[in-house]
Amino acid sequence: MLNFSDLSLRRGTRQLLQGVSLTIHARQRVGVTGANGTGKSSLFALIRGELAAEGGSCSLPPHTVIAHVAQETPAVDQAALDYVLDGDRELRDIQRQIAAAEHQHDGNALAGLYERFEVIGAYTASSRAAQLMHGLGFAAEQQNRPVRAFSGGWRMRLNLAQALMCRSDLLLLDEPTNHLDLEAVIWLEEWLRSYPGTLLLISHDRDFLDRIVTHVAHIEQGKVTLYTGNYSAFEVARAQALAGQQSAYEKQQREMVHMQSFVERFRAKASKARQAQSRLKALERLTVIGPAHVDSPFNFSFRPPRLMPNPLLQLREVRAGYAGREVLKTFSMTIAPGDRIGLLGHNGAGKSTLIKLLSGEPLLLSGERHEAKGLHLGYFAQHQLEQLDEQASPLLHLQRLDPKATEQQLRDFLGGFAFIGDQATAAVKPLSGGERARLVLALLVYQRPNLLLLDEPTNHLDLDMRHALSMALQDYQGAMVIVSHDRHLLRTVTDTLWLVANQQVAPFAGDIDDYMSQVRQQGKDSNTQAASADESGSSKRLQRQQAAERRRQLQPLRDQIKALDKKIEGLSHDKQRLELTLGDIALYEPASKERLKQLLAEQQQVVASLQQAEEQWLDLSEQLQQLTDTTEAGE
Repeated sequence: MLNFSDLSLRRGTRQLLQGVSLTIHARQRVGVTGANGTGKSSLFALIRGELAAEGGSCSLPPHTVIAHVAQETPAVDQAALDYVLDGDRELRDIQRQIAAAEHQHDGNALAGLYERFEVIGAYTASSRAAQLMHGLGFAAEQQNRPVRAFSGGWRMRLNLAQALMCRSDLLLLDEPTNHLDLEAVIWLEEWLRSYPGTLLLISHDRDFLDRIVTHVAHIEQGKVTLYTGNYSAFEVARAQALAGQQSAYEKQQREMVHMQSFVERFRAKASKARQAQSRLKALERLTVIGPAHVDSPFNFSFRPPRLMPNPLLQLREVRAGYAGREVLKTFSMTIAPGDRIGLLGHNGAGKSTLIKLLSGEPLLLSGERHEAKGLHLGYFAQHQLEQLDEQASPLLHLQRLDPKATEQQLRDFLGGFAFIGDQATAAVKPLSGGERARLVLALLVYQRPNLLLLDEPTNHLDLDMRHALSMALQDYQGAMVIVSHDRHLLRTVTDTLWLVANQQVAPFAGDIDDYMSQVRQQGKDSNTQAASADESGSSKRLQRQQAAERRRQLQPLRDQIKALDKKIEGLSHDKQRLELTLGDIALYEPASKERLKQLLAEQQQVVASLQQAEEQWLDLSEQLQQLTDTTEAGE
C-alpha cells in the first residue's frame, strides 16, 4: 500500500529521516509515534505530496485516494452539513456532471450518471454526513448553521468530519483528538476500528492508540521502526530493547522502585479478591510503561505545598453562568487536601465553567464561594499559552517568580522540562504549542500550589511528557481537579469522578471504564432511536435509571474502600519511616534502650494496623465485587 525506500527527509536545515525503508500494507492501522520535532507531521506532508524527499522514494499504488484533516477552515456561509458532504469527492463530481448533462439535455449521460449515483450510495450521503456530525458532538440544529458561525475548535471538528466522509483508501490523521471531548473520542475510536482502508494516525493519547492501531511506526534518531501490535505492545518491546543499555537501565530501576511502592502492599493478598487483582494489574502496568520512557528528557516533581488548610475551597448552593445565562444549576462542592477529582461531560456541558468558577473568576449567579486562608491555586488552561511574554525566555519567566533563586537553580529546574542550554534563554515567541504548554506547566509546578486546576493539560504534549506529568501528579500531595480527554491520565491520577451534564454537577458512581461503557451505550441508543418504538425507548430509559440506582447503592462501599486506600498509604509510609529509623546502629547502644523499645512498640502497632486495614480493604472489595456480579446477573 505504502512503500518507503531508502528515504531521507529534510525540513529546512534539519535532517528528520535518513535511509528509511518501510512497507505499510493495505488495511493496516498504524500509529506514528515519536517525540515532538522528529518528523511525524513532515512524513504526512511527504505522503500528501506537499514535501519532496531529499533522497530515496515514497510510493503509493496508482489512483490512491488520500484523506486528511485540513488545518484551515474557510469562514464561508455554506451550511455545515454541505461542508461535510464536500469530503465525498466522488459524490460532488457526479453531482457536477449531472448538472452539466441536465443543462445539455443529454439523456444517455444522465442515465449512466444516475446509475453511478446509486452505486456509491449517494442517496444516503446526507444521512451519513449527519451521523458523522452527531458522533463528533454536533446537535441536529447545528447542521444547517453556516461554517463561519462556529468557533475554531468546532471548525476543526467539521474538517475531521469532512475527512471521514471521504471514501478514501488511505486516511492520515494528525492529533485528531486535540479538539474533541471524551465522548467524541470514544465515538471516533469505534468509527476508526471499522474503517476499511489503511490508517496512519499520529496521536499522543495512549488509550486511543491502544484501541485502534495494529502496528506502531516509531520515529527516533532519524529512523522509523515498525512494531506489530498496539501501543502497549510497542512499549513492552521498546522497554526490552532499552533495558540492554546500562545508563537507561539505571534510570529504569529508579523509576520502578518508585512505582513498586504502589504495588507491594497488595501483592501478597491479591489472590483473595478479584478487585485486588484488578488493582494489582493496573499498578503493575506502570512498571511496564516506565521502562519504555527511561530515555525521556523530562524529569520533574511537585514539591510539597507550604500550607495545607482543610478544607481548601467550598462552593455552597452556587449557580454559575455568564451575563445572567445559567450554565450550572444549584450545587455544592467541598475540596479537601488529597482530593483528586476528574470532571466528565460533553463539550459545552460546563466543565470549563466549573474550573473557572473554582479558580475565582466572577461567574457566580448565586450562592457562596469560600476559599481557605492560605489557598494557593495552580491553574492551567489553554489560554495561558498565549499569555506568556513573547519576548521573555523560560529562564526570565522563572526569575520573575523567584528573583532570589540562583540562575543555576532555575536552569536545573527547567532542565527537568527539557529546556536546556540555549533553549532556557531563548525568547518564547518561536516556541511550539507543546513547548509553550511545558513552560506553563513548569511555572505552575515551581510555585508549589496546594490546589491544582487543570483544564486539558495534555493537549500538545507528547507521550513522554504525558508520562512524566502522570508520574508527577501521582506523587502530588495537594488537591486537584482535572478536565481531560486523556483517559490514561484520568485513570492513573484521579480517585473521584464528577459528571457535569444537563446543567447539573454531581459525583459519578463508577470509574472511567464505567463511563466509557455508558457513553458507548448512549451512542448505540442514539443510532437506533429513530427506529425504536416509544415503548422500547421508555424501557431503555428505565434500565439506565435502574443502573444509576444500583451504582448509587454501591457508592458507600466505594467510599469506604477509598478511605482505606488513603489509610493504607499513610500506614505504609509510617512503616517505611520506622524501618529506616530502626536501621540506625546507634539505637542498639545501651543508652538508647528505652528509645528502641518505643520504636519497636510503635512499629508493632503500625504493622498490626496496616494488616487490619488491608484485610478490611480486601473484604470490602470482595463485597463490592459480589454485589456488582449480582446486579449484573439480574440485568
